[in-house]
Amino acid sequence: MKKLKRSNDAKISGVCGGIAEYMNVDPTVVRLGTVALALFTAVIPVGFAYIIALAVMPEDGV
Repeated sequence: MKKLKRSNDAKISGVCGGIAEYMNVDPTVVRLGTVALALFTAVIPVGFAYIIALAVMPEDGV
């Protein structure tokens, strides 16, 4: 059973890396999608979602 958790493959905090591992895709694709979504939505909604995910997602190995 897969669990959504922050990754050790972290550029900032591991949120995008953890989502990529959960969905079995390349982390770069998730990171680029996050940046594109942030640019199209004026950054603030994606920033809040990222902070919430950072607070909710456990670290890998915990």
